[in-house]
Amino acid sequence: MGYFLTADGGTESLRARVYDVTGTCLGSVAVAYETRFAAGARAEQDPEDWWRAFVAASSGAIGQAGVDARDIEAISLATTSCTVVALDADGRALRPAIIWMDVRANQEADAVLATGDGALIANGGGQGPVSAEWMIPKALWIARNEPEIFEKAATICEYQDFMTLRLTGERAASLNNVTLRWHYQTDRGGWPTTLVDALGLSALLQKWPQRIVPPGGVIATLCARAAEELGLSRSVKVVQGGADALIGMIGLGVAKPGQLALITGSSHLQFGVTEQAIHAPGIWGTYRDCVYPDRYIVEGGQTSTGSIIAWLGRMMNGTMNLEEMNQKAAALEPGCDGLLVQDHFQGNRTPYTDPLSRGAIVGLTLAHEPHHLFRAMMEGIGFGTRAILDAMAAAGYRGAEITVGGGAGASDLWLQIHADTAGLPVCVPASRDAPSVGAAVLAAHGAGHFASIDEGIAAMVKPGRRIEPRQRETAIYDEIYQRYLALYPALKAVTGPGRSAA
Repeated sequence: MGYFLTADGGTESLRARVYDVTGTCLGSVAVAYETRFAAGARAEQDPEDWWRAFVAASSGAIGQAGVDARDIEAISLATTSCTVVALDADGRALRPAIIWMDVRANQEADAVLATGDGALIANGGGQGPVSAEWMIPKALWIARNEPEIFEKAATICEYQDFMTLRLTGERAASLNNVTLRWHYQTDRGGWPTTLVDALGLSALLQKWPQRIVPPGGVIATLCARAAEELGLSRSVKVVQGGADALIGMIGLGVAKPGQLALITGSSHLQFGVTEQAIHAPGIWGTYRDCVYPDRYIVEGGQTSTGSIIAWLGRMMNGTMNLEEMNQKAAALEPGCDGLLVQDHFQGNRTPYTDPLSRGAIVGLTLAHEPHHLFRAMMEGIGFGTRAILDAMAAAGYRGAEITVGGGAGASDLWLQIHADTAGLPVCVPASRDAPSVGAAVLAAHGAGHFASIDEGIAAMVKPGRRIEPRQRETAIYDEIYQRYLALYPALKAVTGPGRSAA
């Protein structure tokens, strides 16, 4: 039996896991690294920390698994996306990595949108927004503010590509990342040449890795230095992974048209699979070949979800008992005795794409208690998800079920509320470690155990629970949802700086 080494490179740590060909995790070890924050919404990491964490975590996971290191056949990684790295000719970082949450490039994002280039069709059908998190705004920021770094950089790439270079010596990018966040389009000519030309950034095209490998494709085997540091054979294949949330789709088993992945945590991401291109205001994408060959991914997102519950916990000075709160909230009727929450605590990503929108708690009375707020926040988040699903449906994509990964999978109440507010079944796979499971599927496919990613999913992704929407509750939520939709236009004139009465 072969074994596969995966890494989930996140915002705070890298977790290495060892899987067998059945999808069973045999060993799991995480190693933390530092994120340095600065004024101006800046967040940076040292790429060398990623490598050190990977070496240490891999050694620990292999040891915990109790397998012979010589039996590791392949490695695949899922990492944060939009974490931009500038490297010299020897592959050394010229400056700290500008990680995904860093939004210093706001002006550059506006400049990208102002070009009106055809490559922007993935951004709300060309209407935007362009996120300051994405590759081109960050690269443009470096060119404008650190021109000596930009000039010296032989490679400008992502976390994923830095690790690929260390593992193999190859300068290769993931088709997943470049279609998702670099405006590369397999169905529209490839690289966004006219876009970067319009920005005076033509040199960037030569700094990007020219070799593009799809998820599941073999990049190379381990180079001598990496094999020595990891204690592995040079014959180990390095198989292309990609952005953690998208590789998580594979780990959730979301691969067929009509399926939808809901990646939960501090925020929500919604990814649907479709067989045709869809471009419209209120959604992002579609991205062809981003995860699966000849399929498209449509994207939505909520900026604040789990972070709203965390905010409530802070307001309660750390006294919130989640188990007790869930029990009390579950006993309430839908609607929380007239309480309604707009979930835009940090603006709205989709479907309104309005960073100036703000959260609201409407209908408060002296009779309301913390568990009313707790449930009302979950309902507001559920309504926010439904608004995104409605925008997708209006554009031509209609999901038949929701598969959940991440923190929400631990709460029966949250799962049931999502099923009831959307009126759709909610599925939770046996493993909640979706990015790692997805990377294991890719590694096994690349190693030759499965002819396709779909075959790997069928063998390695284990089904778990299925939560059906309740007819009575869904009917109640249908009425409350209309009031939720009325909140945004009603509050728009009075929330956020620079609002007009229009």
